[in-house]
Amino acid sequence: MSRTLRAQGALSLLTVIFVMALSSTAWAVESTLSLSHVIALSMQHNAELRALREELGVRDAGVTRAGLLPNPTLDLEAGTGALTGSKNENSLALGLSQEIPLVGKRGKRLSVAEQERDLYRWQLLDKERRLREEVKTAFYDALLAKERVALADRSIALNRQLLDVTKERLSAGDIPELEMNLVKVELARSEGARIESAKTMLQNQARLWTLMGLASGSRPEITGTLDIGTLVAGTLADLQQRANANRPDLRALKAEKKRGEADITLAQAEKIPNLTAGLVLRRDTTSMEIAGQEGKDTAYTVGIRLSIPIPLFDRNRAGVQEATARKNSTESRLNGTFMAVEREVATAYATFEHAVSVLSLYRIDIIPQLEENLKLTQEAYRLGETGIIAVIQEQKKFFEVSEGHLTALRDRQVALVRLESATATELTGGEK
Repeated sequence: MSRTLRAQGALSLLTVIFVMALSSTAWAVESTLSLSHVIALSMQHNAELRALREELGVRDAGVTRAGLLPNPTLDLEAGTGALTGSKNENSLALGLSQEIPLVGKRGKRLSVAEQERDLYRWQLLDKERRLREEVKTAFYDALLAKERVALADRSIALNRQLLDVTKERLSAGDIPELEMNLVKVELARSEGARIESAKTMLQNQARLWTLMGLASGSRPEITGTLDIGTLVAGTLADLQQRANANRPDLRALKAEKKRGEADITLAQAEKIPNLTAGLVLRRDTTSMEIAGQEGKDTAYTVGIRLSIPIPLFDRNRAGVQEATARKNSTESRLNGTFMAVEREVATAYATFEHAVSVLSLYRIDIIPQLEENLKLTQEAYRLGETGIIAVIQEQKKFFEVSEGHLTALRDRQVALVRLESATATELTGGEK
């Protein structure tokens, strides 16, 4: 009995440990998010995008409504002669009528509703495109702020090392106390810069979490690097061609143009009014008096009723005019958007090329030389060959340029994001 209990206890303990291990693994996955995970969560949980997706049901309902026939009408008519002194005379009529759309109006109305639904779907895809650009930009802003915090930590570490050197040299009597105080000021200044960088990081992360639609208590850690090798394949003409083929806003305008054509077709069909056909069942009871005797006679009749409005004053000229004006307006906007997209792609392409050139200057000419200068200056001060002011100035220059390098990395990535959004194409093989 005791062995069984011990075995059950051991099994339960192993189960708890296994579950805890799984939970910790799941939390590790959820608490660290790469760019691809951030985009996936944003596409799924962004509040505005979810609301727009729900509105797609309105367009689906419009398609359903457009395919329905009008409801039939039931008529009931009753008459009596009691008020006119002929109490034995009465009538009762029961009718059923149905409005029948002519010249294929139902199909044309259904076509308009389907085009409206397609238009909204393209608009929804365009919203996803713009949200993806916004999320990527916010991701790189948050990553830049995180890198600036790390750079501030490095600045603090170097200033502390420099402070240790000044303390040693002050104890040896090589420098005045003023030099050590200057380093203390620089250390406090770098710590203040770190606080500002941390505040900016929290603000940028909060903006990213809002776009992702996360709960207020969620604070995941983002992972990634700004220094990603990027290679854009294709010339400017190729990218503009991709944009013209892939941009959802252009596809939406094309769908709107088709809807305008369908609107004109429906408006022209509306010139002819609908036919209403009905079936009437009537019962008439009459009375007559012959030789002092009153008799009743009941007659049943079945009739067909057809009615159609006469298009004398209104032949839907206003409807045709309105639909034509909408279509012409859409064509003008479509032509203007084509030119705007080409300019947008050209600007994004030039901005990306400029950002790559600036980053190349940092990598090849500036950063390596600054790192070498900083090492030489620090070593020269350690040997007493230069003053503290030269070291402080060199460190300031190094960290200012390093921050500029981080900004250049961020600008290159954001420029690529804008180019991808402008062309509606993944140019680097997807997010990492």
